[in-house]
Order: sequence, then structure tokens, then C-alpha cells
Amino acid sequence: MRVADLFYAEKPFPSLEIVPPLGGISKEELLSGIEPLMEFRPRYINVTTHRDEYQYVAQPDGSFSRVVVNSRVSPVAVCASILSRFDVEVVPHLVCGGQTAHDTERLLQDFQFMGIENVMALRGDSVSGEKRFVATPGGYSHASELVAAVRAAGNFCIGVGGYPEKHYEAPNLDTDIAFLKQKVDAGADYIITQMFFDNAVFFRFVDLCRAAGITVPIIPGLKPLTTKSQLAFLPDAFSLDIPVELTEQIAACGEDAEAIRRAGVDWCIRQTRELLGSGVPAVHYYTMSKSAAVAAVLRECF
Repeated sequence: MRVADLFYAEKPFPSLEIVPPLGGISKEELLSGIEPLMEFRPRYINVTTHRDEYQYVAQPDGSFSRVVVNSRVSPVAVCASILSRFDVEVVPHLVCGGQTAHDTERLLQDFQFMGIENVMALRGDSVSGEKRFVATPGGYSHASELVAAVRAAGNFCIGVGGYPEKHYEAPNLDTDIAFLKQKVDAGADYIITQMFFDNAVFFRFVDLCRAAGITVPIIPGLKPLTTKSQLAFLPDAFSLDIPVELTEQIAACGEDAEAIRRAGVDWCIRQTRELLGSGVPAVHYYTMSKSAAVAAVLRECF
């Protein structure tokens, strides 16, 4: 079923995003991490795509060889595993980085063969050592180009990413929203936002998108904060702000790991309830392969 059609259901629902595991994990281990979340009836699960990372290793003759590090199980394999066990739509991510147009075409062919109707089209991040994104020769430079290619390739439902606090490379939010409209005009059916911790940021973003002529559904993306280290890691990794109130609540927990987790979960519960009260059709949760905190939020809200 096309994900965009789900947003017109009467009852709002949760959706999930998981990260393919590093090599060495079994299929059963992967599925057992998803299992606790299925009781809350997520309607779809996004499966992220990651470029292989490389490092250069010195050889005895003084030369360097390039070796792959941090290689993950392929999103195609993860999608197939989920479909084999659960009654849920899967939404594999497609990225520009590390892919030629031919690579993308082959992936779409695989998805069609598997009966997958939905994809998430993203530019993707730069690799380590690159200050700015560099397109793969023969590939796409911008997500809008990827969206147009997917739209031309078949009858896929296409999601794209939106940044309520702007993409870190954009000079300002208005310009970033203009880029987002290009993706929608190219054929995107809906938008899922980057995680945020202040609902006012999301509501302002939606208003600006609507004023810019973007009419497709905009789905909020959330993540419960669960460790003190995330106060520094998340803003750095995702170019976002964490509200002072939440920061102070986490600081007040000291080194009590369970109290920190509870504070982060409670904050996410309040965010979710307010968003559902505002009429959003769904809320998307970034699990980062940690299901317990997200399950605690869903238990209270869905």
C-alpha cells in the first residue's frame, strides 16, 4: 500500500525508522529488536541506507590500501527480513551518495520485484573527510534529481526529508524550504521531518511550507533522548537545538541513567500528545536501533 494514502485514515498512527545493523548480527536478532514495537501497529518502517566508509591502511612497501570499514547489512536484506515476519509496509531509503544512476535503477528494479511500493529519496551525507557533499560520477547531486528519476522509473510513492531547523548547508530556512519545494514539484508525495525537540519549531516549519505552496502531508519526526551524551551528540550530528528546559531536566538527573532516560521519554510523550492534538496524521520515530524508549512512548500515546 502507498504510504501517502495512509495519512488520510481517520486515526493517527506511529511509524518507525531503523538502521541496518553492522555485519555479524543474525536475522533473528534484527527482528527480535523490532518485535516489541509491533504491538503498537506501526503502519510502515523506514530502513536507512548508509554509504560504506573507508580507511587507508599503510602497507609494508609504503603504499596504502583502501579497506571498507563499518559495513552494514544491506537495506534490501533488512526489508526482505521485515516483510518475511511482519504485516507492515517497508520504506527503503535511496540516497544520491555512493550511487550511480544505474545503481539506483537496479535498486528500484529489486524493490519492484519484492513488491515494495514506497521509497524515501534523500541526497545523503558526505563521507568522512569531505566538507561538502560530492556527487558520485554518473549519479545525482541533489535529492530533487533523485526524486525525478524515481518518479520516471515507476509508480513508487516517494517520501523526502524536511528540516524544521534548516539543513546545515542551507544559508537560511526560507532557502531550504525553496529547495524542499523543488523536491515536491519533482514528484515527492510526502515529507518526514528531521527530529526536533520543540514542537513550536515544527508548527512554524509547517506554516512556512504551506505559505511556500507545499501541500503534501508533513509528518513530524521524533526521538526520545535517552543519555546525557546525546545533549552534545544530537545537535552536532543533526544540526538541531535542544530546548533549555529539557537540557536542565537532564542535567538535574546527575549521573542517574534511568532518571535521564525517563526524563527524555516523558518529554517525547508530551511532544507526541501535543502533535496528535494538533491533528497530525502520524508521528515518525527514529529508533536508532533502540526499541525500549520508543516503545515506552508508544505505550502512552497510541
